Amino acid sequence: MNRFARIVSLLTLASLLSATFALADDNAVQDTFKSALYGGALGTLVGGALLIFTKKPGNHLDYLGYGAAAGVLAGTAYGVAKSVRALASIENGKFKMAMPTIIPDLVESPNSKTTTITWRADLLRGTF
Repeated sequence: MNRFARIVSLLTLASLLSATFALADDNAVQDTFKSALYGGALGTLVGGALLIFTKKPGNHLDYLGYGAAAGVLAGTAYGVAKSVRALASIENGKFKMAMPTIIPDLVESPNSKTTTITWRADLLRGTF
């Protein structure tokens, strides 16, 4: 295993172990952690499936580490995008402030059939 794969594996392991001690009561953190964990498992499976296309699979076991790292990154990105936060929110009658999540949106123009990327951030969220 080369040096880069070892560093990526070590950082992935450290992030998974440290995430278990994160705020367990916060559903956003818990969902993001689950998405990262499932992404890592799925990425490892995809990396293992790619071994079938090599002549000597034993020489390319680093595909498992690369797949796991890519899966953890993709799962974490999915979990963060899924738990969108607003600048201010009202939950159960309590006012909360947080850093808003900036979300990219793809908008297709009906006239010119072009797609543009727009950026969105929620400023206020609540149930009234």
